[in-house]
Amino acid sequence: MSGGASLGLRTSGSYGSLPQQQLGGCHSSPSPAPSASPPLAARKPAKMSLGGAGGGGGGPRVFARICKLAGRRQRMLLLLLVAVAVAFCFLFSSLVSKDEDASPGVETMLVFSDHVRSFVNPVWTSSGRPVAQRDSLTVNGLNTASQMEEQSDSSPESFPPALLLNHHPCENFSLSPPPIDRKRTGPRPCPVCYLPVEQALALRPAQPSASPVLQSLNYMSEENLVFKESNGGSLFGGYPSLEERGKSYDIKDLMTVHCGFVRGKIPGLNTGFDIDEADRSEMQQCQRTVVASAIFGNYDILQQPENISDFSKDTVCFFMFLDEETEAALKNSTTIDHTKRIGLWRVVVVRNLPYSDARRNGKVPKLLLHRLFPNVRYSIWIDGKLKLVRDPYQVLERFLWRKNVSFAISRHYRRFDVFEEAEANKAGGKYDNTSIDYQIEFYKREGLTHYSSAKLPITSDVPEGCVIIREHIPITNLFTCLWFNEVDRFTSRDQLSFSTVRDKIRSRVNWTADMFLDCERRDFVVQSYHRELLEQRQATLRSRPPMVQTQPRKMLPDNAAKESGKASSVKKLPGKHTRDKKSNSKRTHRTKVIGGKEAIQL
Repeated sequence: MSGGASLGLRTSGSYGSLPQQQLGGCHSSPSPAPSASPPLAARKPAKMSLGGAGGGGGGPRVFARICKLAGRRQRMLLLLLVAVAVAFCFLFSSLVSKDEDASPGVETMLVFSDHVRSFVNPVWTSSGRPVAQRDSLTVNGLNTASQMEEQSDSSPESFPPALLLNHHPCENFSLSPPPIDRKRTGPRPCPVCYLPVEQALALRPAQPSASPVLQSLNYMSEENLVFKESNGGSLFGGYPSLEERGKSYDIKDLMTVHCGFVRGKIPGLNTGFDIDEADRSEMQQCQRTVVASAIFGNYDILQQPENISDFSKDTVCFFMFLDEETEAALKNSTTIDHTKRIGLWRVVVVRNLPYSDARRNGKVPKLLLHRLFPNVRYSIWIDGKLKLVRDPYQVLERFLWRKNVSFAISRHYRRFDVFEEAEANKAGGKYDNTSIDYQIEFYKREGLTHYSSAKLPITSDVPEGCVIIREHIPITNLFTCLWFNEVDRFTSRDQLSFSTVRDKIRSRVNWTADMFLDCERRDFVVQSYHRELLEQRQATLRSRPPMVQTQPRKMLPDNAAKESGKASSVKKLPGKHTRDKKSNSKRTHRTKVIGGKEAIQL
């Protein structure tokens, strides 16, 4: 307001009286004034005097003449009117000044209140509306939303702002071994320090992780493929040659590689591993985070996630991929509603599967989630035999954000060496032994060696690949593409090819996959048997003959034994000598009772 001084607008920080230099009236006039006029003069602003343009003392002289001519009652009435006018102007200016000074503070306090509310409960703000529907607030004319968040997330307001902590709440947590249990000697979960979901969300990185060297990754597509037996691989994978395989490890800022779905530009549309249009549309709409799993060949029993927060239910996608065989089996025991959901899982039925082996088909969503969900930033893959029992944001904070890594997988609980893993696979009949030997010999010619401490800080060459936690950035997408190409070319046992792909990429750029303890994995997923093994165990239990339960002997009390002795037909004759004499004869003595008398036969 430009006329704030004339209206009595305060310029100091207090709500006190106006400065004396801004006051005018009878006291500021050189002419004498009546005794009743000082109160009026003390509150009369100079601009409100009745003088004209003459300025100077003209105004006070006219006012003094009016006071002289007016009667006592008129002067009092005039004094009252002027006082009311001055008081009104003072009150109006005070309110305007208070509103101008207080408005920034109120707005700042509102933003802070919303931040606290969103930190405690990210879904709601002080306005009572969901944060995603709330208009963005500005502080001092600056928008508080991050431009990077706007690019990575369609509605970044639904997440609390990222926080930087000097001390993490779990920094003093020490990993202790699993408790000793003589009945359970195998692998077990160990304690893990998780943050509450609200705090984990606040520690979510505001910007995607940096991708070293590689900035843009494109995928090979060719509709008219020609099979070349020497290349190996499959039609779904595009039959990449060994020369193309070698070039895929020559990492540049812009790359194009084989990564499945080669027969089309849209994954799932006439490419093999075909998905209905409605399902593909919903997968395209999935953003931020996806939890995915798959069951093919009715190989596992569907497990429902547990301990999932309401916020995760609203913002995390849960997708379960099935083949038609598994779908038919599920319909016999479970109802799939019109939204194609079973509990938290959004069911997607896959047709025209690229492989005859159900386990190899499962590697498509496991390693190529970035192709199926192009708008997702984070993904958590769990095998169909596993049940997720921790909130996804807690898992992401613990294994990615806290460590500042973009790819995390658990290492095998017992084996660290690829050669040992290969022998275990052959002993367990996991795959054809000749194919396993061929793959290991191929890697040996490329430089594969036994694991040793010389590879530190790499802690293992063998992952427990049933869980993969990753951020979708170009370098991690490249890693899983090349890992899938090895699975497509050689055996489906992805544990055998993991270290080869990892070490080739690590030798060229500053990136590697983080490997955490298997006991930590067992803390957030619960593992069950495959359906076939579970049914075998149940059949074995049913085939066993029923146990014959023998009734335990009843222990009689001492007095009962004495009473039964009295009722016996054999009675002990009373005598003076109650002790039995020890006989020197080796022959046994037989005692008979005849006619109430005791006879001894020698």
